[in-house]
Amino acid sequence: MDILVVGAGVVGLAIARALALRGHAVIVAEATGGIGNGVSSRNSEVIHGGMYYPSGSLRARHCVAGRRMLYDFCESHGVPHARCGKLIVATNDLEQAKIEGIYQQGISNGVEGLSFLTGAEARALEPNLACTGAVLSRETGIIDSHALMLALQGDLEQAGGMIAFHSPVKGITRAGSGWEVHAGGAEPAVLPVDAVVNAASLHAQELARSTEGYPEDRVPPLVLAKGNYFGCLGRPAFSHLIYPAPVDGGLGTHVTLDLAGRMRFGPDVEWIESEAYKVDPARAESFYASIRRYWPGLPDGALVPDYAGVRPKLTGPGEKPADFVIDGPQEHGLLGLVHLFGIESPGLTSSLSIAEDVAKRLSN
Repeated sequence: MDILVVGAGVVGLAIARALALRGHAVIVAEATGGIGNGVSSRNSEVIHGGMYYPSGSLRARHCVAGRRMLYDFCESHGVPHARCGKLIVATNDLEQAKIEGIYQQGISNGVEGLSFLTGAEARALEPNLACTGAVLSRETGIIDSHALMLALQGDLEQAGGMIAFHSPVKGITRAGSGWEVHAGGAEPAVLPVDAVVNAASLHAQELARSTEGYPEDRVPPLVLAKGNYFGCLGRPAFSHLIYPAPVDGGLGTHVTLDLAGRMRFGPDVEWIESEAYKVDPARAESFYASIRRYWPGLPDGALVPDYAGVRPKLTGPGEKPADFVIDGPQEHGLLGLVHLFGIESPGLTSSLSIAEDVAKRLSN
């Protein structure tokens, strides 16, 4: 088939690669001038274990399978990564009950390498930590996300696929048994294809509404959650990633490490109406309060604004977190069309598994 994938983020690139490796002719339409310039370049670069998500959900299935595939891909393609492990910590009885639930959920989801630790056992691993108990996830890691996307692009192009940059997709219309993709930019064009995959992330709903024949009532709401990150001056205080018990809309303000050994904190959850990426230095005050619950030794003045990302959520404050939505021909009845909605965390971890899912939906 001739297939067009909209969006050159990590999920779009993984899908395009999987389709090209199956022998399809694949073009990726990307609105910007490079790969990974949206959500994919503004995340925590964590390879997630898969213990937070309801059993049987797409998030649980794709996170666990995708993590295993991702580690194999990193090994075979030389993508920098580290299986550093993570501690999910509790500082009171309520949080203790929360992390016990996370541990049980992880076991139900088939997550390997999980252990429940007492506070003393956790502090033996991380002396700077203050906690009453912790879940250790040995399979959690960190990755160079841009190197991952370059490797995906390399496989895609080696298999004959290509990326058309500066090509925003304005609409998708029916054309016989296939589709016509209307691309804007400096050189507008109409491209006839057999199939289209919408991996446009923050713009997926907008594109779905611009797809001829796709029912409006299948387009879920888009709720934007900004996640702010702060860097930390000085040497890292931890060798593992440190996560508190989850909060409404996210996994709590946690310690992440990059492959250069730098330590940063985030993301928090800031519900917003439109895309915005500036980090307000005043938010540091709430970060200090959150972090000192599990790291009382955080020095004053150690936090500096770093960067922010925006997550394309499908539910808002106080609502139950939504699952990924992969809406293919089997669901909506339109051959050769797949829309993806709400692909946020753990989207990077899940990307290779999501790609296999989409490829199978288009081949059935």
